[in-house]
This record gives sequence, C-alpha cells and structure tokens, in this order.
Amino acid sequence: MNPKRILLPACALASALLLAGCPDRDDDDQPEDQLQTLRFDVSTTNLTAAQPVSPLALALHQPSLSIFTVGAPASLPLEVLAEGGDNSDLLASLADNPEAFSTAAGSGVLMPGQSELLSVSAELGVDADVSLSLVTMLVNTNDAISALNGVDVTNLGVGDSMTFTTVVYDAGTEANSETADTIPGPAAAGGAQEGFNAARDEPDAVLMHSGVLTRDDGMSTSTLTGLHKFDNPALRITITRTQ
Repeated sequence: MNPKRILLPACALASALLLAGCPDRDDDDQPEDQLQTLRFDVSTTNLTAAQPVSPLALALHQPSLSIFTVGAPASLPLEVLAEGGDNSDLLASLADNPEAFSTAAGSGVLMPGQSELLSVSAELGVDADVSLSLVTMLVNTNDAISALNGVDVTNLGVGDSMTFTTVVYDAGTEANSETADTIPGPAAAGGAQEGFNAARDEPDAVLMHSGVLTRDDGMSTSTLTGLHKFDNPALRITITRTQ
C-alpha cells in the first residue's frame, strides 16, 4: 500500500479543472476535527474459467481522476498493463499524480477461483469526495482488461460494503490475433508470448470487449480454446470501509 496524507484544499469543491491546479498542502496546521482517516479493504475474486488475471492495480483517488475513458485511447501505462500484465508503470504514474491518495499492488497473478484482499487508506479533509479504481489484465488475451473505474465510495459508512461484478474491456491498443506469439499468458506456452509492444493497432480506443475467437470457433491460428472465453463477469469485487 502506498498511502498519501493529503488534504483537499478549499478549492476542492470547484471543478475538476480547478482541482488539477490545486497544490498539495501540508496538513500539519489543520484542526484535528477537519481530518478523517479513510481505509478500505478490497476483495477481488477471479470468476473466469481459464483466464488468470495479472497483478491487481488499486487506487483511492479524487473523483476527477479516471484510469481510462471508454471511447478514448488508453494511456501508455494502461497499455503496458493491458498488453503485458505489468502494473508498475500505472502505479508509478498514480503515485506521482496529486489526484491519487493511495495505491496498492496485487501480490501476483490471480488464478481462476482465487481471491486477494488489498487495502488502501488516506487521511483527508472531512468533506473530501473519494473514488476507488481497480484494473487488471486477462492474460490469455492480447489486451483485455477488467476494471472498476472510479466507483464513488464517499458515503460508504464504516463497516459497510459494496459488491460489484466487472465486465471486460478491450484496451484497443493491439489487434486481437490471439496467437501464441502475441499473448503473454499460459495458454500461449510454446509461442513467443509477447507482452507490451509500443505499436498501436486500431481502433486505439478503450471499448467493451467483443470476446475472443478460439480454435473451437474455427479460428485455426488462435492459441485459445472455448475455456478461455469470458462471456460472463470476470471479477467479483467487494469494497468494505474499515475506518
């Protein structure tokens, strides 16, 4: 967990544009009754049949921050995660972003049926609005991700929980060839298993994923089988406020 102690200054109630211009403040001189510590436990379960997911990237942040926008190109750190499962660039970019309060990284690949519990926390002003995002890659794909993108947790009470199931997005940065040379997951064993590459294929926009084509569907070049499809929700995520 990488928490920051950040107060939202008075301009935090202004627009997102104004927020981007608000400087971080040292909160040592703030009255204690204007501070609160927020802590959230986030349990993630891989619901797929045969899609391991990459180490999770979790962030607590201002509502004005989005990990991605549907219909817009993925950021480079998101592309690195979506094509190779590496969350380090995305987490580093969030750590440098004043709109992000706290981040946490998964301990490793989450296999089908497995769960992992992560926590994020921050000390904020009592009127602060907060959102939570989580993203991971389905590693037996070219660039499929599943995510919560900016869930509002401002009014979640201590001890209360919210549960979500997540859909799958296509990061749109790499063609969905699904060959053993172009996907990094175990289904591509024996191939080149390429992860991230800097080239961008069409449509170069994050969209809902249309699903994979497999050998069982008659796509002879695919290294996938029907087990690797993800027509159902990919993840179950439960957010519990613990402080």
